[in-house]
Formats: sequence, structure tokens, C-alpha cells
Amino acid sequence: MGLCSVCFHLSAEPVCEICRNPNRDNTAICVVADSRDLIALEKTREFKGKYHVLGGVISPIEGIGPEQLTIQALVRRVSQHKPEEVILAISPSVEGETTTLYIGQLLKPFTKVTRIAFGLPVGGDLEYADEVTLARALEGRRELDY
Repeated sequence: MGLCSVCFHLSAEPVCEICRNPNRDNTAICVVADSRDLIALEKTREFKGKYHVLGGVISPIEGIGPEQLTIQALVRRVSQHKPEEVILAISPSVEGETTTLYIGQLLKPFTKVTRIAFGLPVGGDLEYADEVTLARALEGRRELDY
């Protein structure tokens, strides 16, 4: 098992099933911290676009900076493919908020950046949220303003 060369989701193939699927919406990319979050969102059957898996969140205490994550690959992907929207679906922890703000500022020059709405508790993890809560969070996303 390796990582998809496009979105960095776990995949047995060089490009994962989601990225290969021609029926997925190429105009939206949903950014998640890890593959468990992607799987949780897929279970809702609400999001029809593509994904980008960061491989974690920025956490200086744990020695994880932007360079340890797939943030530069995301910026390249967005600047080249110019999706209409990037949805940031990162858990609302302190580290998650830091990561969301950092990525939002990097992507704002290229496209509309939104974040999922939170019916999720602060400090909660996406992978443990029920499907209805996740679906509503996706539906209630809003554009980031800086």
C-alpha cells in the first residue's frame, strides 16, 4: 500500500480510484488531514469532487511544519488546475485551525477557499463524527475571509 501521486490518499495503485474516476467533479478539491477523514467524508456521499490529503496538521510542538505535509503539492495542484473551490475540511483543533489559516492564505490568490461548517465540537476528530453531522458540515461551508 502506498500513496496516490495526485491526492496522497492511501492507494495500491499509483493513482487512487477517486482521482481516476472520470465522474468526479474536477472543479472542487476537499482538503483533509489524513485518509481516515477522507473515508469519513466519502461515507456521507455528499461530496462529488476530488480530495487532497495533507498527511497531518501543522504542530510545532510535535515538530511538524508545513514542509512535512503535502501543502506545496496542494499549492502546485491548485495553481495548475485552477479548481473553482477548495474546501478545507480539517478538524477544529488548535493545530487544525492553524493549518486551515495557513493553507487558506496560500490558496486565496488562486481560487475560492471555503471551510466546512462546524456542527463538530472543538477538539473533535472528523473520523468519529456521524455521517449526518459531516454532511451538514459540508453543506454549511463558508468562504474564508482574511
